[in-house]
Amino acid sequence: MTRPRFTDALSRIKLLEILAPFDPHVAGTPPLGIDLPTSDIDVLCYAPDPHVFTRAVWDAYSTCDEFSVRQWTGRENPIIASFAAADWTFELFGQALPVPEQHGWKHFQVEHRLLRIGGSRFRAAVMQLRADGMKTEPAFAASLGIEASNPYETLFDMAGWSDEALAALLREHGF
Repeated sequence: MTRPRFTDALSRIKLLEILAPFDPHVAGTPPLGIDLPTSDIDVLCYAPDPHVFTRAVWDAYSTCDEFSVRQWTGRENPIIASFAAADWTFELFGQALPVPEQHGWKHFQVEHRLLRIGGSRFRAAVMQLRADGMKTEPAFAASLGIEASNPYETLFDMAGWSDEALAALLREHGF
């Protein structure tokens, strides 16, 4: 049995409607078209009051399988909620930063740009590495020939690059 499209799963649990007060943005591999059967759906939210966000998520999804809520102690102290519903795993990230300023959104945007500029050959290279077990950001970095100790930060830094600079890097590596 195949699981539904990620957009259908979002609709089924009314996630974008329920989280509308938090400006939800779907990110991660499904909207990029590079998801695997084990991929989850990431939703980034603007949550200036972590208690209000946590309460809204708890009220809506605490009865779902594998539900958990935690708060990172690192950058921006995001609230992270996870649960399973509609044959997908969801991860919700609530931060006190507007979504366009969040690291996760910047990663998503640069990955989207690289896939758009790099075309089908670049997408295939990233997908092959992901299918071989590599996580998303390391797969992007490896496809670009970037040997970084922290591919997450490397991709974040590339978010400020122009499309021309990204295209030059892709060409340099045969894409």
